[in-house]
Amino acid sequence: MAWFRRGEPKVPAWQLREKQEEELAVYMDVRKAQTEWERAIIVFEEAVGEEQIDYAIYMLEAAELKYQMNLRAAKRIGLNRAQLPIRHKAEA
Repeated sequence: MAWFRRGEPKVPAWQLREKQEEELAVYMDVRKAQTEWERAIIVFEEAVGEEQIDYAIYMLEAAELKYQMNLRAAKRIGLNRAQLPIRHKAEA
């Protein structure tokens, strides 16, 4: 494969590091939003009374929107979970 890479411009190491840090940050944001969404589902399922149900619906809708927003950000930068460092794959 070395012959294939000869024509590609070399990317400085600091740019690669920045890209990896950005990908990791976006991935962690997605995971955090997913956890918040799962918690909101539990709160909704356990809600009793009109006020608690209204609050749970609000939390659930907000968590869903946040999760979708983070997934779009991951897609926009072309995030591929398989390319993340091994220590962060175990968290998934």
